[in-house]
Amino acid sequence: MKQKFKTGDHVTWNSEAGHVSGTIVKVHTADFDYKGHTHRASKDDPQYEIKSDKTDHIAAHKGSALSLSKKG
Repeated sequence: MKQKFKTGDHVTWNSEAGHVSGTIVKVHTADFDYKGHTHRASKDDPQYEIKSDKTDHIAAHKGSALSLSKKG
C-alpha cells in the first residue's frame, strides 16, 4: 500500500540539487494545473504541494517521490 501524507507532514525528496526537505501545504486528490502543466491526481494517487524548508519554493510531487522525515 502506498504511503499517504497529510498537510503539515515533514517530508524529504530528491531534486536536481540533491535532497530537499519541506512541509506539505496542500494535498490534491483531483487533476490540477500547476506552473503551466496539468498534474494528474486522484484519491488513490494524490499529489502534494510542499514548501521547501530553505526557500519559499513550492514543489508538487507524487507520494512515491516522498519520504516522511523526522523534523528535529
